[in-house]
Amino acid sequence: MDIIVCMKRVPDTETRVRFSDGATAIDRDGVKFILSPYDEFALEAALRTSEAAGGEVTVVTLGDEDSQETLRAALAAGADAAVLLRGSVTMDGLATAKVLAGELKTREEQLVLFGVKAGDDDQQQVGPMVATLLGRPCASDVTSFEVRGDVVRCDRAVEGGTEVVEMDLPAVVTLTKGDFELRYASLKGIMAAKRKPLDVKDADLGPGRLVVERLEYPPERAEGRIVGEGVGAVPELVRLLRDEAKVI
Repeated sequence: MDIIVCMKRVPDTETRVRFSDGATAIDRDGVKFILSPYDEFALEAALRTSEAAGGEVTVVTLGDEDSQETLRAALAAGADAAVLLRGSVTMDGLATAKVLAGELKTREEQLVLFGVKAGDDDQQQVGPMVATLLGRPCASDVTSFEVRGDVVRCDRAVEGGTEVVEMDLPAVVTLTKGDFELRYASLKGIMAAKRKPLDVKDADLGPGRLVVERLEYPPERAEGRIVGEGVGAVPELVRLLRDEAKVI
């Protein structure tokens, strides 16, 4: 089975973010970029599925020329081919989904995988939007899945148990943390990645409908306070939670 994995290049989650352009964008100077962590789950899921059933894994991303570094990392991990849709990264999830769907319509892969959300904007919407634009069924927030003939069986964690969703192929699945931790790239894989195909295509996002007016840091947390020790401090702690914090 041939599989497409849609990925995104995002700032490292441990990076100290600074703003530029009037606090409407991230200052990219000195920032380390990585493959979005949830997309790592999708890539590992694709690799395991192709190893078990045969077929190829192609990774696709929308981004600038620097995104080739992220695609090469995915190729080093085991993907067979990569496609860079060269264009400006945007916060407009629908604009991104339209570009990805336009590329996927030209391909024949039966299964498209996404991370459940990007590590930067946290929107959780591009995967389902792509599925809608393609007219395909979609299961989101999936922890594991199995392809059985022309059906993909997905497990989703819900309160108190597991929800099972079965969909006819072709389908779209978004992955969350579960059974799939991305493997480390081997030296052989890193060397092989240099010879694997990476196509670059210009992408036209068109006019976006979402405008970022301002980015802000989260408010500073108040310093902690010690109200006492042992069971004798419980009444005061309860009073503060009730009267000041108002959480009980």
